[in-house]
Amino acid sequence: MKVSHLLFGFILVAMFTFDVGADVIAKSPDHYTLRQEAQSSLAPEAVWEKLINPATWWHPDHTYSGDSVNLSLDAKAGGLWREDWEGGSVLHGSVLYVSPGKQLRLDAPFGPLQDIAVKVVWTITITPSEEGSTIVFDEIANGTDASKLDALAPAVDFVKTEAIKRLVAE
Repeated sequence: MKVSHLLFGFILVAMFTFDVGADVIAKSPDHYTLRQEAQSSLAPEAVWEKLINPATWWHPDHTYSGDSVNLSLDAKAGGLWREDWEGGSVLHGSVLYVSPGKQLRLDAPFGPLQDIAVKVVWTITITPSEEGSTIVFDEIANGTDASKLDALAPAVDFVKTEAIKRLVAE
């Protein structure tokens, strides 16, 4: 029984991986640029509704509390992507720009990037496609050579690739 569940899991991962393009476009000790792109059968408006409710798609392993239900996003300029739980809270990002159904831009030094005082801009773009929607995550991070962003870029790319897969999953 466990082998069939494991095989099913590998098949699901392969299916989601097929539809997602992920790249570390550039990296150096003081900078990285990432891009993930995926297709969804959902219309842009439906993707947007899911996007602005991160509790429905962000992986709980990439939260401080271990539970995505604690995430919220106020999708307006100056709004916050935050996580609140009994005993703590964290600001994951601040909204810089909103074009409902089309684009969301955040000042978003998630996770360990906060600890090293890195500036991160994450832009999420949704465009109509024949299949439904194309979703693109673009992330640019800048710090100092001491930030060692070249070493962190693959891990951040993994987290964001997992996130876009979950966002486009129905």
